[in-house]
Amino acid sequence: MAPTVVDYLIQRLKAIGIRDVFGVPGDFSFALNDAVEGDPDMRWIGCCNELNAAYAADGYARIKGRSALCTTYGVGELSALCGVAGSYTEHLPVIHLVGMPSVSTQRARRIVHHTLGDGSFEAYARMTEPVVAARAVLTPENAACQIERCLEAALTRNRPVYIALPQDYADVPLAGELVCAPEAPQSDPGTLAAAVEAVAERLDAAGSAVVLAGYLIARLGLREVAKTLLARTGLPFATMFMDKTALDETLPGYLGLYDGRIMNPEVRDFVEGCDCVLNLGALWSDFNTGAFTAKIDPSRMIAVMQHETRVGHATFKDVEMRDVMEGLAGSVAPKPATVAGPKGLGEPKGAPGDPISPDSLYPRFERFLREGDIVVAETGTISMGLGFARMPAGAEFFNQTLWGAIGWATPAAFGAAMAAPKRRTLLFTGEGSHQMTVQELGQFGRHGLRPIVFCLNNDGYLIERLLCKDPKSSYNDLAPWHYAQLPAAFGMPDWYCAKAATNAQLDAAMAAAETRRTGVYIEVVMDRMAASPLAQKLGESIRTLYGGQ
Repeated sequence: MAPTVVDYLIQRLKAIGIRDVFGVPGDFSFALNDAVEGDPDMRWIGCCNELNAAYAADGYARIKGRSALCTTYGVGELSALCGVAGSYTEHLPVIHLVGMPSVSTQRARRIVHHTLGDGSFEAYARMTEPVVAARAVLTPENAACQIERCLEAALTRNRPVYIALPQDYADVPLAGELVCAPEAPQSDPGTLAAAVEAVAERLDAAGSAVVLAGYLIARLGLREVAKTLLARTGLPFATMFMDKTALDETLPGYLGLYDGRIMNPEVRDFVEGCDCVLNLGALWSDFNTGAFTAKIDPSRMIAVMQHETRVGHATFKDVEMRDVMEGLAGSVAPKPATVAGPKGLGEPKGAPGDPISPDSLYPRFERFLREGDIVVAETGTISMGLGFARMPAGAEFFNQTLWGAIGWATPAAFGAAMAAPKRRTLLFTGEGSHQMTVQELGQFGRHGLRPIVFCLNNDGYLIERLLCKDPKSSYNDLAPWHYAQLPAAFGMPDWYCAKAATNAQLDAAMAAAETRRTGVYIEVVMDRMAASPLAQKLGESIRTLYGGQ
């Protein structure tokens, strides 16, 4: 007997390695909820709201490579849409499952809850179109084909997909023909050979060259391939902000963070002074380029991206990033260069009794990091301060650099911790972002996770104060919370919690955090205008950041 639509969907999710589904239940999605709950190989991970669930799935996918999200029709899926859009911009394959009203209800155009009251049921699926690689509404006839099409799009394009299931079709046996899972896209052999030859010729002819190691290396599982390429060629490498820890920062040849004219002048001078820049999957965005101050002649740039390679002004399409990198590892002549590694943040400044300042805080954070840590840093000044810390071996740094939705980090850290519960997860967030999605803090305790949370309390939206016309504008103010009391309020009375306003208090709290077997929450109080150097310089670079010259 043919499997039911919902059973086949769960089978295919398991076949691509998905065992956990984040979401919020709803009456139209009960069939999906029950299918996950009833499968011994699957786990339902309930979240406080759909936006948080989408962010948690985003964080999970950064560790596991893919994830699943389940919401109900209308109110649920639209609440999650901002998080799904963020995953789209950051190349994360999130499978978004949506439970819909029954087909009989749709055909009768009944006015039911969660609709717009106009008898139409197609609007929400259309709303997702710009932020998914594929979308489908399943029927018994099309399910086998459409599920494969969507999963293929998610995994080959590294983007979210949307799969909706009307509630009365869930338990209907498949009527369509089962189809084989599609193969991964293949490079065109002739184009691949030409692309590798063109890149190799350009690199071999260059007197000096450098690699920009981009985030796609990590997203596509190409870290070992990139390490082999660097080891065989001896090329030095830098990263940009979105790409931090795309490759291990303890590898030989690592220069540090390239941030255009904003920061790290020694890295800028080296990168921009090279005859050739090999960009392996980095995005030329505003925050990645130091407010568009990066100055590299396009004729000296080689860009190896997911499905195409550009050499100067020539473009080679239908070539896969892995294949090009593997080809280069075997064809580029060694070009070793002696470079100084990144300096890191140095020693913390200030006396023990002094108020906490950026030059006392961020060096302490850097010294607190350990090998293999998962570091989730919220959009804003706190990630900008941490971005120039040198990560230990195996540590990963995650920030939502391009989408930049504040509130992402708290649930994303939960998702990352669920994906790797044996690793140490550290959440660094500002209090403004934290207030948006703080409910998900309780999920750490619910699942027995032990994160270390640093909440930076600087009395408002600091990055907005730096970028807006009047830093004293009331729209940058926040309700004053007792942050260090939040874990107890969210059901974790056993967590170690502290509030630090001086260097000595912070040192004591961090020392205690190292020894605790529970979750840790440390509120760090700083002056409302005390910003990291990068945040300050972005505030000074408004003209280029917002489109000026």
